Amino acid sequence: MTLTVNGERQQLLAEPRTHLADLLREKLNLTGTHLGCEQGVCGACTVLIDGVPQRSCISYAVDCDGAEITTIEGFDTDPTMAKLREEFSAHHALQCGFCTPGMLVTARDIVLRLGEVPEARVREELSGNICRCTGYVGIVGAVCATARGCAPRDSAAPIAATALAAAAVAAPVETAAPRAAQPLTGGTSLTETIAIAAPPDQVWDAMGDLPALAACLPGAEITEVDGEAIKGRMRVALGPIKVAFAGTGTVSLDAATRSGVLRGAGRDGGTGSSAEGELRFALTPSATGTDVAITLQWRLTGALAQFGRSGLVADLVRRLAAQFAANLQARLAGQAPPAAPAALNLFQLLWAALKARFGR
Repeated sequence: MTLTVNGERQQLLAEPRTHLADLLREKLNLTGTHLGCEQGVCGACTVLIDGVPQRSCISYAVDCDGAEITTIEGFDTDPTMAKLREEFSAHHALQCGFCTPGMLVTARDIVLRLGEVPEARVREELSGNICRCTGYVGIVGAVCATARGCAPRDSAAPIAATALAAAAVAAPVETAAPRAAQPLTGGTSLTETIAIAAPPDQVWDAMGDLPALAACLPGAEITEVDGEAIKGRMRVALGPIKVAFAGTGTVSLDAATRSGVLRGAGRDGGTGSSAEGELRFALTPSATGTDVAITLQWRLTGALAQFGRSGLVADLVRRLAAQFAANLQARLAGQAPPAAPAALNLFQLLWAALKARFGR
């Protein structure tokens, strides 16, 4: 593969399973990229990939072929990073220093992207980087001092990645989305086909009733439909962490091809975590009724985002699709589907997926 690392073009060999962090440390001796949890949670391995902060411990090196990588060693002449180093020292914003490289990369992105913002927003933005020493007070102070008087680099930039912290109660639901739904670029995508034992015309009619269709998905609700514009919410539970994404979206249906596109963006009002998604579907006749081909693309920011990067996500989505198909099948048959839970329980789906994997 070919990478541009800290401005220098590199041609490297690596096994397909090699993570970017391991490549940087072992092949290029750039040991400023630290490995902590190796699950994308702690943020110690954060680097810039094509200018965007990302976790290098869960990014495959081969996926970065052709990309521009900047590690902590690549900021020696960067003025924003120089100011951050000065303020980190002045505010005693480090102790053991293990989290500091990733913390600095994230902090630089905050300063450049957002400029001067309230301390609460800085805490939100930094909460994806874990420090086990300082209590964060000095770190937050250093970032605020660096950003003081700075204007945002791009005032139209989307809401940044935020962590979910350790919310122990359900967060309040916002009544509006952070922005209108737009075609989604990037993120994670998955294609799945579900089988429905009903003719395509009947399935298509059912899918036109959007509130009833959303009710087939655990935790989902569409609260308002106005032409192609929709409003709704999605409640997700992960153990004690409970979030409620509320937002707006658009839906476009083509009866001639029995296909459609749904796009949406939502935000959890209590934590600032955000979600974007795009769902494309198409109905085709099958020997048993109807096949519904679904392509799902999504982007999450916050603590739940780690589940969008794991190989387990395919199992989770397939199990969720199976629940949706079963509930839709029951509605088409005139039966009352099982009572939907108040929130999508990711722990239950994750546990079922793990048991199935270990069983195999």
